[in-house]
Amino acid sequence: MRKTPLVLILLFAIHFVSGQTIEVLTYNIKYDNPKDSLNNWDSRKDFLISQLRFYSPDIFGTQEGLVHQLKDIEQGLDNYAFFGVGRDYGDERGEFTAIFYDQTKFDVLKEATFWLSTTPEEPSKSWDAALPRICTYGHFKLKKSGEEFFVFNTHFDHVGKVARKESAKLILKKIKELNTKRLPVVLMGDFNLENSSGGIQWILKEMQDAHAEAGQNAHGPEGTFNGFNFTKPVNRRIDYIFVDGFETSKSGILSDSFDCRYPSDHFPVYAELYFEK
Repeated sequence: MRKTPLVLILLFAIHFVSGQTIEVLTYNIKYDNPKDSLNNWDSRKDFLISQLRFYSPDIFGTQEGLVHQLKDIEQGLDNYAFFGVGRDYGDERGEFTAIFYDQTKFDVLKEATFWLSTTPEEPSKSWDAALPRICTYGHFKLKKSGEEFFVFNTHFDHVGKVARKESAKLILKKIKELNTKRLPVVLMGDFNLENSSGGIQWILKEMQDAHAEAGQNAHGPEGTFNGFNFTKPVNRRIDYIFVDGFETSKSGILSDSFDCRYPSDHFPVYAELYFEK
């Protein structure tokens, strides 16, 4: 039976609405350390910004960025703004877990940062953490469709084993407290944990690993931490995008390079998501 043009138009419209996608990316951009020599921020920022411009994710989270690095990125991209605070004192000092978003596509209904500690509302560290660690989140609304969702961006401690597991538990608890409408959620960042670890397995009880969910549509090397070493395989995966309420159509660990160098000591992770219906 042949479908009339009107029916075809309606089917296309339904597919378009239900197939609304959001492109997200997480990126540890490596803090600006003057001792990095050839890999210092001034030597790699232009390529890193052009990389972000090329992939143009709708929303992306950065880890380790100092405020001047974040402003460099903001100035180098059209239509993006960011929010977040530094982990040291809750102002512009120290590393951020900033969230960038395309202002033409989203409204921010709420944004805030909490500390990964037993006193999350104030600058602090707990358990066996070596440094204060934070999680920044945003409650977003799509301008066109009105759909709402949350994005959480974090960076776990690099030393404290207990701190990393407790941080995973705390973030999941915060998501439940904040997401009273049970909206779709993205949790991204540098977790300093490999997939088999207790902290990641704890998160996987309630969320899905977007890269794993992409299946044959997952692309890139096995790992995400390259340590600026261009000559060795990258097989340690510690950067993730987790989702709940979204389906993943594709995901990539992006190993772009220039002049046999990487723009950061981590690869960014990219995922294309669509709302579950």
